[in-house]
Amino acid sequence: MDNQEFIEKRRFIIKLGKALHKFGTPAYRLETHLQTVAKTLGIEGYFLISPTSMTFVLQHDTDQEYNHVARVKPGELDLGSLARTDALVQELSLGQRSLSEALERLDEIANKPNPYGPVLTLGAFGTSAAAFAMLMGSSWNDVFWSALIGMLVYGLVFSAERSRRMAELLEPLAAMLAGFAACGLAQLDAGLNIPVVVLSGIIVFIPGLALTLGLAELAARDLMSGTMRIMDAVMLLFKLYFGAVLGVAIGNALFGESLYIEPMPLPRWAIWSAVPILSMALVFIFKARLKDAPWGVLAGIVAFFSAMFGGLYLGDSLGIFFGALAVGIYANLFARWMKAPASIALLQGIVILVPGSKTYIGLNVLISGETMLNQSHLGSQIFLIFMSLIAGLIFSNVVVPPRNTL
Repeated sequence: MDNQEFIEKRRFIIKLGKALHKFGTPAYRLETHLQTVAKTLGIEGYFLISPTSMTFVLQHDTDQEYNHVARVKPGELDLGSLARTDALVQELSLGQRSLSEALERLDEIANKPNPYGPVLTLGAFGTSAAAFAMLMGSSWNDVFWSALIGMLVYGLVFSAERSRRMAELLEPLAAMLAGFAACGLAQLDAGLNIPVVVLSGIIVFIPGLALTLGLAELAARDLMSGTMRIMDAVMLLFKLYFGAVLGVAIGNALFGESLYIEPMPLPRWAIWSAVPILSMALVFIFKARLKDAPWGVLAGIVAFFSAMFGGLYLGDSLGIFFGALAVGIYANLFARWMKAPASIALLQGIVILVPGSKTYIGLNVLISGETMLNQSHLGSQIFLIFMSLIAGLIFSNVVVPPRNTL
């Protein structure tokens, strides 16, 4: 391998690593994947990845070594770009693309705009908020108003994509808007449950998935990245809670305390139908490809109903183990059948199971002493759910080994 070829290969590996990090790939998966790609290209690679930094050490001969350190921002899930990048690596390894063509294609993927546009994404934010309110077993009043607040929140997300200053304030400002709007709407509808509507409106920001990924990184002995991811998720949770409390306080000061009249609860069929509705909304929020959408929706259904049936015999918290085990096996089979990253199905299934909302509710109970929807013993529930999730994912990889590292 001459020096020019080594330069081109290391450029591709570094650009690939930054792209996959941008698309939300966990550190332990990304390091293993980059080592596999480097070995395929005939390069020995050592990588140290965290949510905010990346270190590459690439060498071919003893006299050809290159070190690269980059400062990066935590990535956001983009399942469509992740799938396209994985397909590109396969094409390169099979000789269907040259390195120069792969570099150009990688730039196209990284710079590709949101394939669904603002209108569909707006609908997805409203639908996810409404579906979560249904999943909480609240009322049709809360479902309707949650959808409206979810769409209001997307207005801030849309602005944050075009303003750096807005992006820095996005999470607490979105929670504050949700709290303020819920207090105002409660004056029009006495059947509106303010805490539930606020939580449903900002559910896309609740870092339950980030907490789960952080614990998965710790379980994989990636201690630095796992700790950083968990602390980032905890701080995001604090910002959201503070914004919600501030918004409700301002709303109560302006509109006054509202009288709550408990409406009729949702029927059982509505709660069950919320799972595929929420899974479909996540397809647009996570920017998954349309051809992968049915598999992602099915992953959510598999996760939810496996956890529900497991909970009938072992309790809700330990039942999550069976949900994680089932969706982990399903995701690995999906990767084998479709020649695509298991993360596409896995993350859309796991997000149904993660206790992000329970973590938020637990924080509310800890600070204010108020409960939401009669949730009790939250501390032990949250701990058991997280542990069940991680154990289920580990066992699933033993039952059906993953096709590749993504």
